[in-house]
Amino acid sequence: MQILGIDVGGTGIKSALVETTTGELLSDRQRVVTPRPATPEAVAEVLDDLLRRHRWQGVVGMGFPSAIQHGVARTAANVDQAFIGLPIADYFSEKTGCRFFAANDADVAGMAEMRFGMGKGHSGVVLIVTIGTGLGTALFSNGHLLPNTELGHFFLENGQEAERYASETVRVTGNLGWEDWGARLNLYLTTMERLFWPDLIVLGGGVSDKLREFSPMLTTQTPVVAASFLNRAGVVGAALFAEESLRETEHGAG
Repeated sequence: MQILGIDVGGTGIKSALVETTTGELLSDRQRVVTPRPATPEAVAEVLDDLLRRHRWQGVVGMGFPSAIQHGVARTAANVDQAFIGLPIADYFSEKTGCRFFAANDADVAGMAEMRFGMGKGHSGVVLIVTIGTGLGTALFSNGHLLPNTELGHFFLENGQEAERYASETVRVTGNLGWEDWGARLNLYLTTMERLFWPDLIVLGGGVSDKLREFSPMLTTQTPVVAASFLNRAGVVGAALFAEESLRETEHGAG
């Protein structure tokens, strides 16, 4: 099945056509800047433009930076607060004319890694951390997702919110070297380890391909690996989520 995957982030919105049976991108990945302020209306305009670029009128899967409960956004950490309480997929479906399915951005990125990437065939507990504007998390147990964990908003023992202490944005804006930033990320990962005792930690986002630069600072007992999809996981996982949701809808209708 071919589905357009869209990954909405705090700084950029990425999209590509995905072959869901393989996880391969069938088109060039498009990236546009997330509008400021990122209101529902402004994001809808950007999405409409992306759909025209892809010449797409079919099903769309979306990873969105929010805890999404039964289709409704409950948080809005890196987008406008007007999204809170909004039925995300229904809203964008109405605005664009395409059928949208939406889930938490880190959750869908995790789905990609679990089906085709570093988590494939992995039993036990897998924690996936996407490092970007914030820190997104997806937690799986024997392949089953616990949705909307939002563990990037956990407050560390130093009193700071994790994503305001160890995200990629913090590294860049603070001009932190790999050693200093790696120590910050290590505090976060060791805290997560003590809470959830994962069997594997997968780091995603663009910075994950630099793991060798900061891995000497990581002291977790749990193996830490870079995501196979790097910063493509959100796009691929969004398409996978739409495929899964579409099949559930059709099965329910049948």
